[in-house]
Amino acid sequence: MSTPESDMRRSKDARDGMDHEAMHEEELLGKAYDVRLLLRLWVFVAPYKLLVVTTLALTVPIFLFELAPAWIVKTGLDHHFQTDSASSEAAETTASSGFMRLFDPPEGVSEIAWLAGLYLIAMVVSSLLQFVNTLVMGRTGQAAMRDLRRKVFEHIQTLHMGFFDRYPVGRLVTRATNDVENVAEMFSAGIVALVTDVAKMIGFAVVLFLVDAHLAAMTFLAVPFLAVAAAFFRFKVRQAYRLVRVRIARINAYVQENVTGMKVTQLFTREARNFAIFDDLNQSHKNAWFQSIRYDAALFSVVELAQGITVAIIISQGTGLAAAGTLYLFIDWMRRFFMPLRDLSAKYSVMQSSMASCERIFQLLDTDPVIFDRQVEEGSRSSDRTVREGEGRGLIEFENVWFSYSAEPSEDEDWILRDVSFRVQPGEKVAVVGATGAGKTTLLSLLMRFYDVTRGRILIDGVDLRELPQTELRRQVSMVLQDVVLFSGSVTENVALGRDDVGLSDVQRFAESVQAHRFIESLPDGYETILGERGNNLSTGQRQLLAFARALAHGGDVLVLDEATSSIDSETEGLVEEGIHVLMEGRTSIVIAHRLSTIEDVDRIYVLDQGRVVEQGSHHELLGQGGYYRHLYDLQYAVGGGKRSEVQADALATAPL
Repeated sequence: MSTPESDMRRSKDARDGMDHEAMHEEELLGKAYDVRLLLRLWVFVAPYKLLVVTTLALTVPIFLFELAPAWIVKTGLDHHFQTDSASSEAAETTASSGFMRLFDPPEGVSEIAWLAGLYLIAMVVSSLLQFVNTLVMGRTGQAAMRDLRRKVFEHIQTLHMGFFDRYPVGRLVTRATNDVENVAEMFSAGIVALVTDVAKMIGFAVVLFLVDAHLAAMTFLAVPFLAVAAAFFRFKVRQAYRLVRVRIARINAYVQENVTGMKVTQLFTREARNFAIFDDLNQSHKNAWFQSIRYDAALFSVVELAQGITVAIIISQGTGLAAAGTLYLFIDWMRRFFMPLRDLSAKYSVMQSSMASCERIFQLLDTDPVIFDRQVEEGSRSSDRTVREGEGRGLIEFENVWFSYSAEPSEDEDWILRDVSFRVQPGEKVAVVGATGAGKTTLLSLLMRFYDVTRGRILIDGVDLRELPQTELRRQVSMVLQDVVLFSGSVTENVALGRDDVGLSDVQRFAESVQAHRFIESLPDGYETILGERGNNLSTGQRQLLAFARALAHGGDVLVLDEATSSIDSETEGLVEEGIHVLMEGRTSIVIAHRLSTIEDVDRIYVLDQGRVVEQGSHHELLGQGGYYRHLYDLQYAVGGGKRSEVQADALATAPL
């Protein structure tokens, strides 16, 4: 018997299994530190190479001005606190160099005041250089990432519907937002900072050896041990950081799932159990973060300890051998030498996150569009238009169409459509009916070329759809879906959808034609009312009325209605019936409808069963045949208790059993 405790244990085991898989994925992505990724990223940085060169060029003056403050203090100490002959000799030797003449004060200015002024100037210039460097680096990263984000969004729009069937929306949003931001962070706190830090560390080591090679050699004795400790903690921090990302991903997924399904949660009173599961996830995330913080703190402590040992070595080995200023110089520059090591784990985390995001982004960009425009010469299109010129525009032909969502369908299974052939004349109105899963919506998706047929072909005005540019095809075909998608913006913008040739007067005319004008006028701001996300401040019926107006504004020779009236109540359906007739007027129309009463007046009905056309004819003819359509009709009215018209009653009375 299932208990809350057993449910929790099973849930935890499942999460642990997913954590292991996610950790394995992170391990693979963590190996993405290769030249290939950086070279691909350089494509987006290259247009701003002048900014990159500026950033690198600023490294030298920034480093020099980081050296300057300690050298100024050294000069003051050497001149005023010489305690022995060795220090005096070192000070005199230094003072005689040409470089030290810079520190000689002008007439009438004390040496201390002059050195204090130089110190202030050095700090101000250093701060300004750091400001400019950060600004240029950030501008470079954001400009490059703007281009990368644009490329990602552009690529997403080229992908076919089959890709979106299997790729979670949340993951795509993450690729275009969070992942791009992670890569941008690499410029400000990752690879650029890492390179400049390494260069500075090498620079500090070189100048220390130039100042006093013997003391520098003694000072750097602790560095190899620190390097080993840093490598160890780097490995541990990497594992902890991966676990943190896995756990936060689990929290995000769980929160999204629960918010989306809040109605079900409250309906079945699962609040307490869901909270317990969330509390467990939250606790595991806290533990993972604590482990990461522990290793971070340990690394910081080790660096502080190494720095303290280094200062002790400088004092013990340098006293009596070097001037007081030299001792201060070594202490200050060694402190600056160790500063990048303190942030090693943070920089590594940024790099790991950025490179993993980079890998994911390029993995998406490497997904080739399956539906693409073929390069077909205008005169070489497989068209019979010379023969059919008198038929008008909007001729639709399905010729032996087979389709499967599987890449390698078997002969007996996986087929959604099987050898479907029919023809719709220009201006003709046909309907496609069938049980759920018969292939009706797939038929229309193929006509819109959201997918390509597996076998056979579909032609519009005698031209194979695969030889038509997608933009041209979709200008010819208007489609109204069952699930209407509205965008944030005004009613006018949602009807016109950005078409410059459709103004407010046109939108009003189209809305009146489909009986939408009345409810639009009742909105707070009429046609300028701003719709919420997906039009959630409108009823389902109102959203579909706007979709009818949009289809009318779109134009096109072919109209496709996919369950467009299934969610409209009887009263609203009566209002739009005339609008639908206006919508169909002069167009080739293909309608999918579960409500068989809505397709009584079409010219012809095609009945699908298991992907095949099993019957065709008018509504009256099909009822009279007593076949599969009659069966569907009887089932619908037996369940729904619908009211038959006199024509339908006569047809049923004379139909064979």
